[in-house]
Amino acid sequence: MSAPPRAARAGRAGEPGRRAVEAVWRIESARVVGALARYTGDVALAEDVAQEALAEALVAWPRDGVPASPAGWLLAVGRRRAIDAFRRRAALDERYAALARGLDDGGTAAGATSGTSSGTGDADILWDPDRVDDDVLALVLVACHPVLSREAQVALTLRVVAGLSSDEIARAFLVPTATVQARITRAKKTLAAAGVPFAVPPREERPERLGGVLAVLYVIFTEGSTATSGDEWLRPDLAHEALRLARVLVGLVPDEPEAHALLALLELTAARFPARTGPDGEPVLLADQDRRRWDRSAVRRGRAALARADAHGRGRGAYGLQAAIAECHAVAPSVAETDWERVVLLYEALGRVAPSPVVDLNRAVAVAMAQGPQEALDIVDELVAADRLSGFHLLPSVRAELLGRLGRVDEARAEYDLAVRLCPNPRERDLLRRKSAALRP
Repeated sequence: MSAPPRAARAGRAGEPGRRAVEAVWRIESARVVGALARYTGDVALAEDVAQEALAEALVAWPRDGVPASPAGWLLAVGRRRAIDAFRRRAALDERYAALARGLDDGGTAAGATSGTSSGTGDADILWDPDRVDDDVLALVLVACHPVLSREAQVALTLRVVAGLSSDEIARAFLVPTATVQARITRAKKTLAAAGVPFAVPPREERPERLGGVLAVLYVIFTEGSTATSGDEWLRPDLAHEALRLARVLVGLVPDEPEAHALLALLELTAARFPARTGPDGEPVLLADQDRRRWDRSAVRRGRAALARADAHGRGRGAYGLQAAIAECHAVAPSVAETDWERVVLLYEALGRVAPSPVVDLNRAVAVAMAQGPQEALDIVDELVAADRLSGFHLLPSVRAELLGRLGRVDEARAEYDLAVRLCPNPRERDLLRRKSAALRP
């Protein structure tokens, strides 16, 4: 048998190096960009030079082997590229002189001239273990700064904190890559125009800023757990990326109970993922899920995170109450054996802490299980009369379910038809049609 072509052999030989680049980037990208942002004082430049370092690693590591200190290698190359950028901006500028002094004394950025270097040396100045967590926290807070729109916060967080490419973000949210790139570019320009410093704000300012961070992670996870567009009902990769970032955030702000509460909510919700879709990707509702397929280790992690949130003694906020509701489902052997009275009470509390017509709709579902469909229908009809969820497909969907349980089949089918017209997800539309077809007088 003839030997494979040289290019094919080289490609296979370099595969471990490429996989190493992907793994290191996914784990260390936030720390790399954060350290470079501290070094340059410019988040946009830091993200750009980190991407340049990543591109060099994709060439050098498969060819020369993975360096002993992969993160240090990326930092050193990124630092060299930052210096090059400042040189291009202003020759002999005081800022450039301060940045370049260490290198001009004889140091060489690892990887700038040799792909086999370990990546230590001047990178040690950046990779200060006592500063790494602050760097990442500052990066998260900058990416979710209130001067940015929510769409821009999500895109920038996934890019500079999660390390996803523009193509990956575009695929996750089913928008053109150019749209994502434009959002990221505008976000960077907005941060620069607003003079947002790269720094962790004072402790008294963190709760308000962290609220935006938690909201962004919640939005990312929600889109992954129940897709609003596209052909799939569930996007685990996107949801698990939000879960990973929530774990990172908890490590950065261990004294913030709502960070633990959000992590609990995401863990407990993600625990049901294995049972939420059928063999062909079709949605499987809670009542029909095989609870033996739930991830019990995720349930344990979620309950532990909720306990840590409660241990702070500040009372439960919106994420803590939602996590407590998810815990009720997680510990119940079946739908019938769920403590629905407790779920109703938790939704009532959530409605006071974070009033929302969606919360009221969810409370109606719990009331239907605890007290009966007529009591729940009264709540739903109040929402309809107030026109508080116009265009939201779950309102007619829930109303159809309640009408069906009351034997009002024709009305229920009409509501299912409306829900189908409003529903943005084809998988869920098919589910609604099946439920309508299954109605019996």
